[in-house]
Amino acid sequence: MTNHTRLVQQLQQLDGKGYKAYKAIRGGYDFPQFTLMIDRVQGDPFAKPSQCRVLIPQDIAGFPADLYGNFSREVGLRDFLTRQFHQFAQREQRRSGTGNSGLIAIAPPGPEILERTAAFIDDAQVEVRFWIGLPARGRRIAGGQAVDLLCEQIPQLVEGMLYAQLPTQALQHHIDTHEDADWLRQQLPTRGLVAFVADGAILPRRSGIDSRPLEAATSFQSPESLRVSFDCPHQGLITGMGIPTGITLIVGGGYHGKSTLLKALELGIYNHIPGDGREFVVTDADAVKIRAEEGRPVTNLDLSPFINHLPHQQTTTQFWTTNASGSTSQAANIIEALELEAKVLLIDEDTTATNLMIRDRRMQSLIAKDQEPITPLIDQIRPLSEEHGVSSILVMGGSGDYFEVADTVIAMSAYRPENVTEQAHAIAAQYPIDRTCEAGQPIGTKQSRILQLHPSALEWKGRPAKVKVHELREIILGRNAIDLSQVEQLVESGQLRAIAAAILYLHQFPPPNLNFAHAIQAILSQLATDGLSTLNPFPEGDFVTFRRFELAAALNRWRDLKLED
Repeated sequence: MTNHTRLVQQLQQLDGKGYKAYKAIRGGYDFPQFTLMIDRVQGDPFAKPSQCRVLIPQDIAGFPADLYGNFSREVGLRDFLTRQFHQFAQREQRRSGTGNSGLIAIAPPGPEILERTAAFIDDAQVEVRFWIGLPARGRRIAGGQAVDLLCEQIPQLVEGMLYAQLPTQALQHHIDTHEDADWLRQQLPTRGLVAFVADGAILPRRSGIDSRPLEAATSFQSPESLRVSFDCPHQGLITGMGIPTGITLIVGGGYHGKSTLLKALELGIYNHIPGDGREFVVTDADAVKIRAEEGRPVTNLDLSPFINHLPHQQTTTQFWTTNASGSTSQAANIIEALELEAKVLLIDEDTTATNLMIRDRRMQSLIAKDQEPITPLIDQIRPLSEEHGVSSILVMGGSGDYFEVADTVIAMSAYRPENVTEQAHAIAAQYPIDRTCEAGQPIGTKQSRILQLHPSALEWKGRPAKVKVHELREIILGRNAIDLSQVEQLVESGQLRAIAAAILYLHQFPPPNLNFAHAIQAILSQLATDGLSTLNPFPEGDFVTFRRFELAAALNRWRDLKLED
């Protein structure tokens, strides 16, 4: 390992040379408190910034072992360190020069506490992965500024990452909040619940692009009849609304908070930072948001429980299309979620295909069932709950027909929930819908699809396909774009990068059993054991954890995917 004084000399000698000469500094350098690893050097000041790491021995970092004594606490600590580095870098960096000159950046975290490859900790050391923009004047090396960046600013950042320099009370609270939320989620099945919303939670956000809590928003208060309590390991006694297993409707007038509640439940699969307002809004980890998604491909799915006897004898037990309709795409989304053993379906009528949700008595009278291929969800939702243990939470503002099948009905009024289950059942009895149940083909949660992994699908003109990610919208694999813009439980672009890496990994190291669901589970099990870094031997700093549902969503939307029986 080279001493850091040698790095200073190298940078001074490189001053004024062509930018590509920076390649000479790739390697490791010992500083008094840490080791700096320069893993990848950019070839141009406008290119992707250079990838670096700092390794801080624990005898210098000084973190007590109890702060990372289990995986939940470790993830909370790593998340806190990532946020601290992000804040320090934004505050301390001195950018000047061409392109990204002077940049110091780490994968920016959102309000969710997630496992990321930006920071690691164990008994031996703390590791932080980040990017720097090596300074330039035009396309020539600015050696003096590079010395300032690497040998003055980076050591200052490292100094701020030591345990003794951190706000220890905030750090402890961050870790404890994360561990409490994990604990709450684990308790849901034992209490017969699929979700919990704490009293005092703030659910509304400032805007669709600002995830901070809305100022002066109405705090959440549970109806007494649905209030439950938990004695959390750190928070102590906490009360709030428990949503039981079965079929739950969220009703109410427009703009009264129905979709806001569902959105909070949709993101309750993740834990949130203190101050977010949703710290103790937790949902079953296997809850999946379902919507219509017109135009997506569907590959070899059995859609017969929802779509059957199409004209011209087109089969729906092995259904294929490159351009699904709204109803077909929603049916596919449900079947794909069940294939991966989803436990809860989250549905907002505003983003659904109406004809897959309901067919009322009048339409049944006009269009006979033998002329209608679609079986609406209202006729399959009860078997899903009773025969397969799959709960549903639905926002419904326009159709009371679901009162007939609902176990729980929650009305939102000015963002305050009320349990109106008895009233809804009484209305259903007083005004029977008198429609005919159209359920025919039973829903099966197992599909027999087999992955056909062809390396050529990841090649472009005989070379390995380039992989790009566009925010939360799409993954580019060579010549193909995977549209994930309507997969609503993705929250960070690092999840898309990790999913893209997982697709490449699947092709390089295919599991022995290539049943689609088993292959997905195999790679998730490996990541749970070995960590996200397994996906790439290079020390990537921008991978973020993802669920099996989102990996499957990317594969199911990849138009080059081959799935056979």
